Amino acid sequence: MIEVKNLTKRFGGKVAVDDLSFTVEDGEILGFLGPNGAGKSTTMNIITGCLSATDGLVTVNGSDVLDEPYKAKRSIGYLPEQPPLYLDMTVDEYLSFVYELKKAKQNKKRHLEEIKSIARITDVSKRRIRNLSKGYRQRVGLAQALVGNPAALILDEPTVGLDPAQIIEIRTVIKELAHSHTIILSSHILPEVSAVCDRVLIINKGKIVAEDTPENLSHKVGGECAVTVVVEGDAEAAASAASQVPGVKNVSIVTVRPEGGAELLIKADTDVRRDISTAVSTAGGTIIEMKLNELSLEDIFIKLTEGEAEE
Repeated sequence: MIEVKNLTKRFGGKVAVDDLSFTVEDGEILGFLGPNGAGKSTTMNIITGCLSATDGLVTVNGSDVLDEPYKAKRSIGYLPEQPPLYLDMTVDEYLSFVYELKKAKQNKKRHLEEIKSIARITDVSKRRIRNLSKGYRQRVGLAQALVGNPAALILDEPTVGLDPAQIIEIRTVIKELAHSHTIILSSHILPEVSAVCDRVLIINKGKIVAEDTPENLSHKVGGECAVTVVVEGDAEAAASAASQVPGVKNVSIVTVRPEGGAELLIKADTDVRRDISTAVSTAGGTIIEMKLNELSLEDIFIKLTEGEAEE
C-alpha cells in the first residue's frame, strides 16, 4: 500500500533522511518512532506530498507521490500534530469545507454522517470548533483525515495533550480504522505504540535502526531471553531441572518463600518457557507463575537512540 524506496532528503549540507526504504501493507498499523531531529516529520511530509524528496520515491496505492500527486494525495488522509482546524466554523461547516476542498466523490450527506459516527463527534456537529475540548478537536482533526475515504492514514501524535480517557477513545478508533485503512502512526507515547501497532520502525539520524514487531525487537535488542518462574516444591530440584534445558545459560534462585517454593530467574538464548515447564514438572515441582521479562519499547528506544542528535 505505502512503499518508500531509497528516500533521501537534504537541506543544504544536512542529510535529514538518509536512503530510507520500507513498506506498509494493507490493513497494517506501523509505529514510526525516533528522537527529535531523526527525520520522522520530514519523512511523513514527503509521504503526504507536502515536501519533495532529494532522491528516491514514494508510492501510495500504486501512485507516485511526485509524478501523480493528485492521485496519490487522494489516497492519503493526514492528521498533523496540530490539526488544521478553522475555529470559527462549526464541525459540520468545517467537514463540508474539507469535502469540497478534497473534491470527494461520495454522497456528501451520507459520507460525512458516517465519518462523524466513526470519529464519535456526531453530538457536537453543530458546535463551533473553538468551543470544543482538546479531545473533541483531535477527533475533528481525525474526521477531516477520513474525508474522501483515503486508503492510507498518516497520524502524527494523534493523542498528544489528551487525558487518559480520551487517549483510550482515540486508540480504539485507530484500531477500528485499521480494518479498512493502512496507518502510519508517529507517537512519543511508547506504550501507545506497543498497544496499537502491528510493527515498529525506529529511525535515527535519518536511517532505520530497527524494524520489527515490538515482541521481536525486545528479543533482538535484549540479546537474551529472561524468564521469571515461581514454583512450589523443592527449589533446588526445580533450579537443577531448569538448568538442564537446552539453551538455558543461567538459573538463579531469587527468593525462597517461607511457605515453600521459590522464585527463579532463568536466562537463555531463546524462549524456553515450554521446556522449562516440562522440566520442572518432571522434577516434581509445580509452576504457579511464569513471565517472560521482555524489554519495554521505551528500553528498546533508549538503547537504539541514546545520546544522539537533538533537533
